[in-house]
Amino acid sequence: MTLKNTFRRAAGPGPARKLATFAVLAGGLALLSLCGPSWLGDLTGRPAHAETVAPTAGGSAFTDEQKKALGEIIKDYLLKNPDVMIDVQNALDEKVQKEQDSKLKSFMAENGKTIYRSPNSSVAGDADGDITVVEFFDFNCGYCKRGLPEVQKLIQGDKKVRFVFKELPILSKGSEEAARVALAAKRQGKYWEFHQVMLGSKGQANEASALKVAEGLGLDMDKLRTDMASDAVKNELEDMKALAKKIGINGTPHFLVGDKSIPGAPEDLHDQLEALVGEFRKNGCSTC
Repeated sequence: MTLKNTFRRAAGPGPARKLATFAVLAGGLALLSLCGPSWLGDLTGRPAHAETVAPTAGGSAFTDEQKKALGEIIKDYLLKNPDVMIDVQNALDEKVQKEQDSKLKSFMAENGKTIYRSPNSSVAGDADGDITVVEFFDFNCGYCKRGLPEVQKLIQGDKKVRFVFKELPILSKGSEEAARVALAAKRQGKYWEFHQVMLGSKGQANEASALKVAEGLGLDMDKLRTDMASDAVKNELEDMKALAKKIGINGTPHFLVGDKSIPGAPEDLHDQLEALVGEFRKNGCSTC
C-alpha cells in the first residue's frame, strides 16, 4: 500500500487524518520560517501583513502570535488545496522506496547466494529450480497464514520454482518453539509437509501444538526432540534471525525475489510473486 492510499483511507474523521494534517502543517511552518514573510502573499493571494508575520529581531523565530497567524494561513491554503498533502506523501513514498530498493540491490549483490542458495535451506517446490523465492515468516503470524494458499498456488502452478522458507519467530515464545520443531522435521525430510499443516492450523503455535502436528505426520519423535535441542537447530535459527536483521526485515511475512521484495501478504500476493518470478526468469538472476 502506498502512502497515497494510506492517506486516502485516513481521509475521514479521526486521529489519522489529524496526524497527517498536523505533519504537513508543521512542515509548512518550518518552510515559512526559513522563507520569510514575502512567501505568505504567494500562499494566500494577498499581501502579507508585516505587523502580524514579520520575523522577530533575531530573524530566526516567530512570536506566538505570529506562529498562530502562520498556522491559520497554512490551514486555509491546505483546505483550499488538499491535493498538496497527497503530493507530499507520494514524494516521500517514492523517496523511501528508492532508498530501500538501492539498499536491497547492494545487499543482494554481496549476500545473495547466502540468502537464496544456502545448502541448508528449507525448500519446497523444485529443489533445483531456476528461480528461488524466499519467505521470512512466523508460525503465529496471521498474515503469513493468509498468504499460505497463495504460496501453495505458486508452488503447485510453477514446477520450476524453488521456494525457501526462513523462520523468523518474533511474535512469541511459542513461535520459536514451533520453528525448532519445523527445523527438526526438516532433518527427517518432512519440512514442507510440516510447514503446511502447522501454518494452516488454527490456534496458538507452540511446542505442544507443533509436536502434535509432527506426530500426525509420522515422524520419529525421539529423534525430533533430540534435534530440536541440538546446537545445529539453535544456530540455524540464530543465523536466520541475524540475516533478517542485516537485511532490515522486522515483520512477517516478507518475500524476496532477486533484488525485489514484497512486505506483508497483499491480496494479489500470488500474482505479484508470479510476475517477479517471470521477470527474473526472462531477464536472468545472478543470485536467485
